Amino acid sequence: MKGYKKRIADNLLKDKLEYIGGVLIEGPKWCGKTTTAEQIAGSVLYMANPEDLAANLQMAEISPSTLLDGKSPRLVDEWQIAPQLWDAARFQIDHRQGPGQFIFTGSAVPADKSKILHSGTGRFSWLIMRPMSLWESGESNGKVSFGSLFSDGGMIAAQNDLDLNDIARLLCRGGWPQATNLDGEHALKISADYYEAVVKTDISRADGVKRDEIITRRLMRSYARNQGTQTTIRSIRDDITVNEPKIMDEETVASYINALKRIFVIEDSMAWSPNLRSKTAIRTSDTRYFIDPSIATCALGVGPKDMITDLNTMGLIFETMAVRDLRVYADALEGNIFHYRDKNGLECDAVMHLRNGQYGLIEIKLGGDTLIEAGAKTLRALADEIDTTKMHKPAFLMVLTAVGKYAYQRKDGVFVAPIGCLRP
Repeated sequence: MKGYKKRIADNLLKDKLEYIGGVLIEGPKWCGKTTTAEQIAGSVLYMANPEDLAANLQMAEISPSTLLDGKSPRLVDEWQIAPQLWDAARFQIDHRQGPGQFIFTGSAVPADKSKILHSGTGRFSWLIMRPMSLWESGESNGKVSFGSLFSDGGMIAAQNDLDLNDIARLLCRGGWPQATNLDGEHALKISADYYEAVVKTDISRADGVKRDEIITRRLMRSYARNQGTQTTIRSIRDDITVNEPKIMDEETVASYINALKRIFVIEDSMAWSPNLRSKTAIRTSDTRYFIDPSIATCALGVGPKDMITDLNTMGLIFETMAVRDLRVYADALEGNIFHYRDKNGLECDAVMHLRNGQYGLIEIKLGGDTLIEAGAKTLRALADEIDTTKMHKPAFLMVLTAVGKYAYQRKDGVFVAPIGCLRP
């Protein structure tokens, strides 16, 4: 196995530990939470180690503070096995009165909150990790920096190294750290195993409710077909109940979706609400996304060759990859990713909005002059609608593409940047 690949979360974790007592790292399983925490931990408690599990659980009942003894920051892995460790750590943070005491990590399955008395506010900070962006996994050359676009918005000029076949492979492989160290078919099997674990066991472990494997597969397949849309729960229900003898109401479908959100399989995109010159009504429905594109390819049962022969489907799943990477890059810049859509159909795939009020508008396209032109037209139309007397003007307008030989700036000021050139 190859060595540790640096993560954007490395610096985020280090920064948090410099001002607060504990950090809880959350995210989908297999995304590298524990490995990242191990890089900075002073000592480690592996709660789920089979050799020590029984003793650890007993000690958690008798004297949880004993399990927390060790050099700081002390990493407590799979802490949710003994939820009482949360309150014990909060107590220790209060009495030690210093930052950087604990790092808590665990599987995506939530802890039993009935055994936790305090929220951890003021003692813990939360850090969400996602599967690796292309910059972290080494596929992006990183010649176009979002940080630079926000700071000076200057010209960009870079060459892209990824072609359509590369993108198709990366969509199916996903950003799972273990997969990025493998080649060929083995790299693709990691996401397949992840998908199988979700539908067979993990969705039922999210809240202790037994869920039907076949329904879960159909739901995830429908979600995959609706990536990048604001499809309603009713539409998803109708889709998955075709030829299904069981009658399923919208509440049941919503419970399945919420369970997948709790274990970080689904991460929808919230709507952005800018100040507009007109009184156009803004649509507030979330946009549907998996946290990694490979989940969608597994749900649909497609591989890299299938992507190449069905560019419409590839375009939808590519949008999921682009949003995944944009979220990781936004985290590094203290920002978030939103989408925009109004009642007139004006839509923007992604808005990178920073804490300081700066923002950039981004359209996501596979590539090609026609699609790029359409994306640029949309971006200019939305930029013209924003009331810049009440908020910042956009720091940049970008058409983010899957392919294209170069990253460059058009005469109208819109940036065109392949995903293989991007970094925070």
